Parts: sequence; structure tokens; C-alpha cells
Amino acid sequence: MTASVFFRQFLRSPRSIGAVMPSSPALARAMLAPIDFPSARAIVEFGPGTGAFTREIVTRLAPGCRYLGIELNHRFVHELTRAFPRLDFVQGSVADLGEILAEQRIGAVDAIVCGLPWATLPVSLQDTVFSAMRTALRPQAVFVTFGYLQSLVLPGAQALRRRLRREFAHVTQTSPIWGNVPPAFAYICRTSG
Repeated sequence: MTASVFFRQFLRSPRSIGAVMPSSPALARAMLAPIDFPSARAIVEFGPGTGAFTREIVTRLAPGCRYLGIELNHRFVHELTRAFPRLDFVQGSVADLGEILAEQRIGAVDAIVCGLPWATLPVSLQDTVFSAMRTALRPQAVFVTFGYLQSLVLPGAQALRRRLRREFAHVTQTSPIWGNVPPAFAYICRTSG
């Protein structure tokens, strides 16, 4: 899927897309590094978009591991399904995580890779998503999301950091990924064991 498709979808719905360019392979590698792929049985991706993280995930999935991408944008779901025929994608909201996992017959989740634009999501929606994640993630699971370097000083980014520290037992932040436009970093969050 091309960057031009991504940009057109951004122009149609900037609040739900949240970026003008897809994430870079460098950011994808940083996001996926903390996931124990050999032992994972279920991995969920929030907002796979054009598949920037999905391309890296598919090369690392162990046999028998379930992957589920939850994407709001119909065009992206269509393109992702075509590009990754072995993977499962659902058009829907991550706020409905519990129902979607039940429909897909996925129990506890080992890892959630998140490409959502947290800064544009209403707090009430964030509350719903974090509540659903608490139920879905197994002990010692990992949740990985990212932020842009220039947004660190914004209130939304500060609120997200506080929330992550409240929600998870361990939260770390990668070094800046300069190979992304704009430069970004990943939050690596783990549930307690």
C-alpha cells in the first residue's frame, strides 16, 4: 500500500488517521523488539493502517500464533486483507475489543501493538479502550504504542504517559527513532506477572 493512499485517507479523516505519513521500518522494529514472538499465542494490532507494523509482524509470527488487526478505516481493511491474506483483519473500533476477541475466538492476548493517534482520541474512548485491554491482556503481556518527539511537551502526551504508568506495572520509553518522519519513540508497557 502506498504512502499516497495513506495521505488521501488522512485528508478524508485526519482525526482518525493522526499522521500524514506511514510509520517507518525503523519505528516498526523498535515497536516489535520487546515482543516474545516465539512464545506468543495471540497478537492484536490496533489501527494497522497501511501495514507499516504488520509487514514486520508477519515475518516474525510463529506457527500457531493468532494475529488480529482492528482497523476503523474500510479502505485500509480492504488493502490489508489483500496484502496479508494469512492474517485476520476486522473493521471496527478498538473500544469493542472484548466483543471482537470473543467473535474471533481469541482468549487472552500476549501483545498489543498500537498505532492509534492517542492525542486525538476523546478521554472517554481512551477509558473504554484501557478498560478492555486490562481484561484482554494476559499476565506479563506487553502493550507497545508510540508518540512523536515534538509532542512530548503537549498536555495530551503528558496525560498519556501518566495513564500508562497507572495502567501498567512497568513502562519504559525507547530512544528517539530519528529514521521516522516525524521522529518518534515507543512506549513499552508490561502487565504484572
